[in-house]
Amino acid sequence: MSDRIFSLPFNQLYPLYLNKIQRKNRTQAELDSVLTWLTGYDTKTLHTSTLPLRDFFKQAKLSPNADKITGVVCGVRVETITDPLMQQIRQLDKVVDDLAKGKAVDKIRRQ
Repeated sequence: MSDRIFSLPFNQLYPLYLNKIQRKNRTQAELDSVLTWLTGYDTKTLHTSTLPLRDFFKQAKLSPNADKITGVVCGVRVETITDPLMQQIRQLDKVVDDLAKGKAVDKIRRQ
């Protein structure tokens, strides 16, 4: 299962995140803001990257505050995940979940 997730191209994941937050009346700009903060990628790259998640995160310049992302995603505490790549993917999921739940962008970005 993990290999399937690690091989998923980011450009297949991004539209799912966008749909999720737009259903909760959040904007693409807000999504891009938290994703650029977390990954270090610019907006254009977020919209067009075909890299599989394994390479996407290998090339990312993660925020130094990424380790402050805590909480539960899919029943698993993000901070207790031992596989570094899976933890990064779940951190990505967590910031999108927080945005969809109405949390302020500055709080999501741990500022």
